[in-house]
Amino acid sequence: MLEWRKLVCGVMIVILPTSLMAQNSARAMLHDDGGVWLNGSPAPNSSAIFLHDLVQTQKGNWAKIDADGSTVTVQPETIVQFEGDELILDHGSLQLNTSRGMKVRVNCITVIPLTQDWNRYDVTDVDGRVMVAAHQNDVKIHYQGAATRLSKQARSSDVTVHQGEQVTREERCGAPARPAAGTMATLDTPWAIGIGAVAAGVITCWALCRGGEPVSPSK
Repeated sequence: MLEWRKLVCGVMIVILPTSLMAQNSARAMLHDDGGVWLNGSPAPNSSAIFLHDLVQTQKGNWAKIDADGSTVTVQPETIVQFEGDELILDHGSLQLNTSRGMKVRVNCITVIPLTQDWNRYDVTDVDGRVMVAAHQNDVKIHYQGAATRLSKQARSSDVTVHQGEQVTREERCGAPARPAAGTMATLDTPWAIGIGAVAAGVITCWALCRGGEPVSPSK
C-alpha cells in the first residue's frame, strides 16, 4: 500500500508541471507603441496574451502578435481575438507570416494555409466583405457552418487563393458573433486552471503520502 502511494505521488509530480507547460503553450506576446486595447483596457507596450484575449487597435496605431512560429501585424482600427493557432477577426485587417499554419476566421469563413512552409497572407474584413491576398504560398478560403445559407453550388467547393492572387468574398453567413471585451472569465484563464490543478495535486498527494497515518484520531 505504501509503495502504491509513493507511485501515485511520483506520477502526479511529473504530470502537474507538464500540464502547466501545455497551458502556457497557447500564449503569445503582444507588442505596441500605444493606442491598443487588450480586453477593454489600455495595453502595455509588451504583454503576454492567452486564449480568448481580445486586441483592438485605434486609428493610426498598429500592434504585433508574436506566437510560436507566427508573427501577426494588426493593422489600425482592427478587432481580433487570439485563439492559439487561430485568430478570429471581427473587423479590420491582419498581415500574417506563419510556419505553423495559423488560420484566420471571419464569421463562417476560415482562411487556411495549404502548406507547413512559411506562408505570408493578408485578411481584411470591412463592411461585410472579406479580402484575402496570398503573398507567399497558397491559402484556402473554407466555408464552415453556412450550409443552410449557401446554395449547393456555392458550398460544394472551397476557394484556393494562389500565391500572388487576391480574392474578395462577401460574408454570407448572417451577422457575425461579435466578441466582447472582457468576456473571458477569470476561472477560464490558463493561470487559474494551472493553479487549480496544482492545488488539487498537492491535496491528493498529501492525503496519499501520509504513510498510513489515520485521518481521525478516533479511528
